[in-house]
Amino acid sequence: MTEIAETAIVFPGTVIGEGCRILDYAVVGKQPTLSPRSTAKREDLPPLELGAGTIVSTGAVVFAGTTVGERVIVGDQSCIRERCSIGDDVVLGRGSFVENDTSIGALTKVQAHAYITAYSTLEDNVFIAPCVITTNDNFMGRTEKRLELMKGPTIRRGARVGGGSVLLPGIEVGEEAFIGAGAVVLRDVPPRAVMVGSPARQIRDVPDDELLG
Repeated sequence: MTEIAETAIVFPGTVIGEGCRILDYAVVGKQPTLSPRSTAKREDLPPLELGAGTIVSTGAVVFAGTTVGERVIVGDQSCIRERCSIGDDVVLGRGSFVENDTSIGALTKVQAHAYITAYSTLEDNVFIAPCVITTNDNFMGRTEKRLELMKGPTIRRGARVGGGSVLLPGIEVGEEAFIGAGAVVLRDVPPRAVMVGSPARQIRDVPDDELLG
């Protein structure tokens, strides 16, 4: 049976699948409140959709206009913004933040306090370790040119990104690549590459016995 805590806030129209749990002080289906200077789209958003068996944990916020798959765990105090697509069996750790217009594939894990910037793509079976930072604006808010070029990273199937890493705007991390902890990734990463350091450099390939297959 679906469980909605007395202290949770469910906005009208929100679609809640069978067996969902919305825990204490969670907020689901919220419309965004944008700054006058925000670059995000301004539009009426369709209702939030939560797939069957999904858990929205204590204090988490999930915005309208987003679709969340089945058996997803949205961790305590985490947030998913508008126009996001979250696949089945995704785990979002405590305090993680998924910004607007982002796609996350099935079976992906985003661990505690990771920041997934707007306009990012994470494919299936991606692993994002704690405190990873992704970015989408090389101009850091200056010039109108940035609006055409704003893009987060694309992280391909099975790639793993280590704790505290920083990914610059628009880069692609190849399938099954491995980014070591604390790396600063400035450019595209080849499939299966093991990258370490600041700036990140390739030191070897991911061994066969670590591949998803």
